[in-house]
Amino acid sequence: MFFVDTLEIEGLGNRSYLAGGAGTALVVDPPRDIDQVITAAARRGVRIALVAETHVHNDYVSGGLELARVTGARYLVPARASVAFTRTPVTDGDTYAVDDGLTVRAIATPGHTPHHTSYVLAEGGREVAVFTGGSLLIGTVGRPDLVDPRLTGQLARAQHSSAHRLADELDDEVAVLPTHGFGSFCSAAPAEGASTTIGEERTGNAVLTQDVDTFVAELLSGLDDVPAYYAHMSPANAAGPAPVDLTAPKPADAEEIASRLAAGEWVVDLRNRVAFAQGHVAGSLNFEGDGKLATYLAWLMPWGKPVTLLAETPEQVAEAQRELVRVGIDRPAAAATGEAADWIRPGERLASFPRARFADLAEARERGERVVVLDVRRDAERARGSVGGSVHIPVHALPHRIGDVPDGVVWVHCAGGTRAATAASLLHAAGRAVVAIDDGFDAAAEAGLTAPAPESTG
Repeated sequence: MFFVDTLEIEGLGNRSYLAGGAGTALVVDPPRDIDQVITAAARRGVRIALVAETHVHNDYVSGGLELARVTGARYLVPARASVAFTRTPVTDGDTYAVDDGLTVRAIATPGHTPHHTSYVLAEGGREVAVFTGGSLLIGTVGRPDLVDPRLTGQLARAQHSSAHRLADELDDEVAVLPTHGFGSFCSAAPAEGASTTIGEERTGNAVLTQDVDTFVAELLSGLDDVPAYYAHMSPANAAGPAPVDLTAPKPADAEEIASRLAAGEWVVDLRNRVAFAQGHVAGSLNFEGDGKLATYLAWLMPWGKPVTLLAETPEQVAEAQRELVRVGIDRPAAAATGEAADWIRPGERLASFPRARFADLAEARERGERVVVLDVRRDAERARGSVGGSVHIPVHALPHRIGDVPDGVVWVHCAGGTRAATAASLLHAAGRAVVAIDDGFDAAAEAGLTAPAPESTG
């Protein structure tokens, strides 16, 4: 009897899979921190015999090369992918034994990348699941615009063709097991559920219900922003990622924290936004450890700049390290744990700024206060509604556009509060007076603040 275990990579919104039988197993699209994959295999009592990549990933650094090296597994990589390391090149129709009576067959499914390949798992000749990577997702498909702008239209059409090939070749009950679509920016839209089958996608996924021209037009019109760090992921994967080092960073005292801030380095406070607003090291930036830490820190931070982590416990630092190595931020320059008061030099004071609700913003306007309202959501979010008179600069653009924020006290909002806290910390570090709106955006309408049509200065 076969098994498929799902490994959730929650911070990035991705999944990896361990699939096998009684003795050996296959791993599909492994994360860079391979210890969790090895642990999952040990729990099952199986040896990892195959490691398969559906494509050279654009959104994270793969652990496939290292996992294959450590376990002695064959490393399956699409033959058309240009990589700098030795691997087993996979072509359409290639079949590999996973365990007794269990095989995996490659199906070329270009679209997310030109070389994208899906893998069909079969037990006793009966196909039971397909690992679709960034091809057919739950209710959507993987983005076609991450490789080369000149190829986007061609790849969008290829996505349509690849999805139809899967639907034509596979039975309705075959489980669809994608890598992307659970919050990943590699997905063209959010996944519509936790699991699916070919039959469910056949009736509910636009790629399988629309003609190619309609599908491509709607797909391309709905694409969201691309995180800046994606530009570094594919080259790192093609070159062959180095093993990770998850040992504790060098401890930093108050003097070193101050010195690193003075040098223009990033000092990142991982505490929750409430604690940060109440008191933090002046100049430090707030990226909540239980939010999309890797995505937003890698997106906003100048690539390669040293980063020092501040957290309440060593465990929080360790978890942040694990998330950051997945996007190529390999070693924090230093770290400090404990209370915020431990991170400042004698005689210094912690910085702070107020938090508020949308109702408080409405009251401030009613009192005639001159305030700047800054919306740091993405373009697609703002298109669905905005606060009247607000300035729009997405949080990922803010580090380069702080000078575009008008003078005055800046009330910052996003959709729920996390990105607003990060944006407020960036502005506060730059010397601006800020109020972080910690509220769901629905409350803006309830407070009478939303405009009938979006307004934007950026």
